[in-house]
Amino acid sequence: MTSAIRQIPLDTAVHHHAHDFHQIVIGLRGQAEFEIEGLGGSISALSGCIVPANHVHYYAGTGDNHQLILDLPENTLSLTGHQHELVRLFDAPRFFSLDAPLERYLDFVVHELDLLSRQGRLSALQQERLTTTLLGSLHARLAQDTPIRRRQLDLTALDRFIDRHLGAPLRVADLAAEACLSETHFTARFRQQTGLSPWQYVLRRRLDASERLLRESHLPLSEIAALTGFANQSAFSRSFRRAFGQPPSQVRATSTQSISAQSLGAPALQQ
Repeated sequence: MTSAIRQIPLDTAVHHHAHDFHQIVIGLRGQAEFEIEGLGGSISALSGCIVPANHVHYYAGTGDNHQLILDLPENTLSLTGHQHELVRLFDAPRFFSLDAPLERYLDFVVHELDLLSRQGRLSALQQERLTTTLLGSLHARLAQDTPIRRRQLDLTALDRFIDRHLGAPLRVADLAAEACLSETHFTARFRQQTGLSPWQYVLRRRLDASERLLRESHLPLSEIAALTGFANQSAFSRSFRRAFGQPPSQVRATSTQSISAQSLGAPALQQ
């Protein structure tokens, strides 16, 4: 299969889905909001996000917006053969900004697509060539560098920062800034130290906090979802079920029954 490049505005209403191909979204004009499996962020002109295949993501445009979207099946020419290393771009969702050389290449891609489309000469192979160069350039900038012996990250301080901002859209760039590192160096060092990508770690803390709130409070599920940084109750429920094997409503019901039994002096119900 081949990749596909589209230029479209995003609806200002919130939508969500997952698909069996990878995707890169780059802002050309205006702004859009994305939440990818618990990782939230904004896209404006010359910044973008990586959406790995089968990741549920919520998205909405803001006002007059326009994006360049690359749809990339795993067996596309851009990610196979000599380019197979490029698939590492999709190990995890992330947000990124384009540097000056990539800004110029993006401008070339957009104009080339427009020209070839007007001439009726935009073939799948030509799209593949444009895509491969863009992916290779992104990979060179975002790929993790070889781990070397470095000062350990202060995970306790990062935990405090995450917990203070748990209900807000947290980006890898925010965590990297807190650790006084570039985003690329922070991501490499974080994975080396924890075995997790930053977004996986943040998602785990969101879920752990939501479980405590379910057991220790009477807050509605929608409020717990908002307090722990999920786009809405549906996104929260899906992530919670995937992590804990049961929906949050079941944890809430079990905790309520246990508290009621204890208040009556009866033994706690066995799960």
